[in-house]
Amino acid sequence: MQIFAGLLIPLAGTVLGAGMVFFMRNKMNVKLEKFLLGFASGVMIAASVWSLIIPSIDIAKEHGTVAWVPAGVGFIIGMIFLLVLDSLIPHLHLKSSQPEGVKTKWKKTTMMVLAVTLHNIPEGMAVGVIFAGVLAGNTEITLAGAFALAIGIAIQNFPEGAIISIPLRTEGMSKTKAFVYGALSGVVEPIGAAVTIVLTNAVIPILPYLLSFAAGAMIYVVVEELIPESQAGKHSNIGTIGVAAGFVLMMVLDVALG
Repeated sequence: MQIFAGLLIPLAGTVLGAGMVFFMRNKMNVKLEKFLLGFASGVMIAASVWSLIIPSIDIAKEHGTVAWVPAGVGFIIGMIFLLVLDSLIPHLHLKSSQPEGVKTKWKKTTMMVLAVTLHNIPEGMAVGVIFAGVLAGNTEITLAGAFALAIGIAIQNFPEGAIISIPLRTEGMSKTKAFVYGALSGVVEPIGAAVTIVLTNAVIPILPYLLSFAAGAMIYVVVEELIPESQAGKHSNIGTIGVAAGFVLMMVLDVALG
């Protein structure tokens, strides 16, 4: 039951964030948006290091493997994996008029939701991998640490949910429909996590690689999309402050609970 609750925590963050469409104006304040983008970036960077890469290195050492090999190889493969998805899946980023991925006649709103959904894939994998390690009884991964990661991702999912639902409202959607679309963008996380849990026996032998793989995929999202969006135009310093706040919060969560 604890594991099931842990898998749903990130989705709860997205749903709550999407719900902000009912309380905010049709357009989000630019400074707030930049702060939230930076904040999400900081959380993901810290989670990648403390919750994924460091455990990957520690587990490799425990198994007598050259410590940096799984961390390095998995990280690079994770980056490549997201690069391929980014190149193939049709999606449209906020404040962009040019869709990415293969050409399609899909609606603009559909591609905006797909952009956020694409970003949520590595986060779901990260939660699934860390809980799979807990179920396998790995001494380097604790239940508290797994919940710290889930909570951290939920915290950064909150602004992501708001950042997708509010622009959808601006595009002409009703508040209810914008909320539903924003919430659905996070469904991929518990699904991906649950699939990873089901495959626990297959996951364990390559757990160090999968942990760093998830880290690489998350860092790709941060470097490719979140930070550039938070630094574009005026008030870039607000985005930088957000990065610092998110990084410290996630680091404290992981160290205190892990």
